[in-house]
Amino acid sequence: MVSRLSFFALFAVLALHYASSLISQPSMVRCKLSCSYGTTSNDIDESMVDDVEVSTEDQEFNELCENLCTERNICFDNIKNARDLASPPNSRIKSNRLYRTGRLSDASDADIETLFEKFKINTIIDLRSPTELKEDETLQRSAVFGDFTELVWTDRGRKRDGCVVALEAGDSPAHQRRLFPSRGGDLLKEDASEEECDVCDNGAIPANELTSKPDRKERYFVSLMNEFKYVRGTLSKVRKRDIARTVLKSPGALVSKRVRNSVKEPFLDKINDGGLPMLNELLLRFGAPGIKFVLEICSDPSRHPVIFHCTAGKDRTGMITAIVLSLCGVPDEEIVQDYMLSANVYAEMNDHKAMVGALSQRNLNPKTFLGAPPQVMRDTLESIREEYGSVEEYMTWIGFGPEKQEKLKRALTEDY
Repeated sequence: MVSRLSFFALFAVLALHYASSLISQPSMVRCKLSCSYGTTSNDIDESMVDDVEVSTEDQEFNELCENLCTERNICFDNIKNARDLASPPNSRIKSNRLYRTGRLSDASDADIETLFEKFKINTIIDLRSPTELKEDETLQRSAVFGDFTELVWTDRGRKRDGCVVALEAGDSPAHQRRLFPSRGGDLLKEDASEEECDVCDNGAIPANELTSKPDRKERYFVSLMNEFKYVRGTLSKVRKRDIARTVLKSPGALVSKRVRNSVKEPFLDKINDGGLPMLNELLLRFGAPGIKFVLEICSDPSRHPVIFHCTAGKDRTGMITAIVLSLCGVPDEEIVQDYMLSANVYAEMNDHKAMVGALSQRNLNPKTFLGAPPQVMRDTLESIREEYGSVEEYMTWIGFGPEKQEKLKRALTEDY
């Protein structure tokens, strides 16, 4: 069940698990990429879990989403939330250039035929974190990915293009510390100077030197965010006096459940109050190097058709989609509408009640983290303009300037 949570919901659970440790014992936390989530579907009596309360307004919204999903979603057996970025009414993007989906590894035989025989997918971009990859038991399923060369991207800060390494037989993209042994303690750095990047000395290729190879299908693992970056971002938004209070209390958390709960309280309040708009803001800031790399891949017509996905295809996938659609002239309300079509993706999953229970046990609002309310994307687009000036200026801020923006637009909207 845990691996099926959206990363934002998964982060909310992990942030509470790690926040006090990050303050009091940062070196210990940085070394621990793998974690125990505490609650799995086996720990939750689903018969005791109340589902998310649905108002009349919610029901009408869900019905609208279902109708639009029927109209725009690609009909797969096991792949959720799949749409062509040409599907919004005023999208100038050509059909069969870019697709957004949930995870692909559960694809049925019919799904596989649609992906590779009908659509002829040439490039896959997996946006999930290493923690999520470890939880996917079918991560490298040969029936789906056997024809693809697997490459892992790592970021080196917003001022750099990152590096890419091709996986050898038997390597797992989930073990990124093994692939990039020099990353060390800079996992949480937002920016890195030129002198700090030595990953490419270990056999990786600088991302700006990467070229596509004819007749080679590629699958990229681009972790836009990791759990520690989200925790760090949340810490930056919690009041200093609350952090100081947490530091003072943290030793007592080892022996007292009441103290443990009070240590988590400021982070819980910030996560629930900020909701998805706050997490989108952190994604845009801390995930900037990965967003840039994804846009670079999508700008290369020789790599089309491209699919990009996360777990449910809602949050990280939704942010990449919003940026691309906005650049290509799609009106805000159509971007909002495309995002809200992800609203019922969790309701369709068999373990929906277990996911609700996992969040509720930690006093997190399931309706906030499992939904896709239209206002979330409206607020996100407004926040981009307030913070950066425009979507285009945000793209320039991450290093994807006007010339690259024009290249991407041409690749997606013109015949070739």
